[in-house]
Amino acid sequence: MSNTVFSPFETVKFEGPSSDNALAYRYYDADRVVLGKPLKEHLRFAVAYWHSLAMTASDPFGGPTIHRPWNEPGDPIAQAKVKADAAFELFRVLDLPFYCFHDADMAPAAPTLAETLKNFHIMADYLGEKMSGSKTKLLWGTANLFSHPRFMAGASTNPDPDVFRWSAATVKHCMDVTKQLGGSNYVLWGGREGYETLLNTDMKHELEQMGRFLSLVVEYKHKIGFDGQILIEPKPKEPTSHQYDFDTATVFGFLKKYGLEKEVRVNLEANHATLAGHSFEHEIATAGALGILGSLDINRGDALLGWDTDQFPNDLWTMTMSMYHVIKAGGLGKGGCNFDAKVRRQSFTAEDMIHAHVGGADLCARAFLTAAKLIEDGKYDALLTERYAGWQTPEAKSLLDGSTSLDQIAARAEAEAIDPQPRSGKQEQIENLLMRSIYTDNV
Repeated sequence: MSNTVFSPFETVKFEGPSSDNALAYRYYDADRVVLGKPLKEHLRFAVAYWHSLAMTASDPFGGPTIHRPWNEPGDPIAQAKVKADAAFELFRVLDLPFYCFHDADMAPAAPTLAETLKNFHIMADYLGEKMSGSKTKLLWGTANLFSHPRFMAGASTNPDPDVFRWSAATVKHCMDVTKQLGGSNYVLWGGREGYETLLNTDMKHELEQMGRFLSLVVEYKHKIGFDGQILIEPKPKEPTSHQYDFDTATVFGFLKKYGLEKEVRVNLEANHATLAGHSFEHEIATAGALGILGSLDINRGDALLGWDTDQFPNDLWTMTMSMYHVIKAGGLGKGGCNFDAKVRRQSFTAEDMIHAHVGGADLCARAFLTAAKLIEDGKYDALLTERYAGWQTPEAKSLLDGSTSLDQIAARAEAEAIDPQPRSGKQEQIENLLMRSIYTDNV
């Protein structure tokens, strides 16, 4: 066993709701069959390499509070391997099936593109070796195209075509490594794909650049035979004042414009949804309705701060309704639930990291179990069906199937002297039903 900060901890196991072991799963019973398959296959939990291994808890007002051996000075590749050893010890402890990475989290940058890519492939091979002795697989890979100063005006949307070329080369190699390591998805997160001010921005030109870049990614996916999903992660603001991938609806419009709506799906993050003025379940329901739900980043924001705090989730109601809409959309397929979440600055021990993931996994598992129970019980869906029952008549269906024109609809409405009356939406009844279902241990 590797000698890392996570080595002393035993693998977390499922012990049930009555357990008093703080480092045990109470609801995440990975092999429990729900809606026809094991819970682990529905949720497909992943550990984020960046927040779990690379994050130091520094912020704009203070330096690092999390000090790990691999972040100390030393040979960059040697330290990256120490970090990888620690990562796979953490994966062993948590016993979750997947992890996710940015290139910059797993491999050190170098002065030139060629040297940086060399380091990346050295570490990709090392991760492959670690994976050969581990149960943990790769959910998705992505490229960090936002931290370095060269990306201050964006990556694919940058006014400098050389930044576009650098970004294209980086993504090409990240896709290669994602395929090499058996990843199920490749994610594009446009950290700075937007603008700070319209005064110096040619929006039409930048959107054309972004559309072409995404088309190149899709073309390369097919060229190399990558059978995973290509995902865009919407985010409305921060660091730029306005980002082009604002939310799911905006991304869908972008995909439609460039003919990519059948090729690209979305990776939705809870904190990004709230930054856009939406709820997490709204974004999931929107993606489900549009047929582009791909994967989830599980976290939460702080309503009192209003920025991307990336905290571990703790809201059972929100997560239950999010999981309900995941199930209604047909599930996550090749996607999963990635804990794109950070422990707090005062939570600097290795044990804090484990507690955070245990709590997050249990919350999501309990939420999924409750959502599945809601669907199996049928009472909630029956109320929705009742509300829209009028649309099931032949006449009502003709309003939507193109068989009647506007003037025909108007003529019939006038001839029948229809007089629609208000009907209750039964919101309070539904809220009570959900409240009684969610806040019970009977799952």
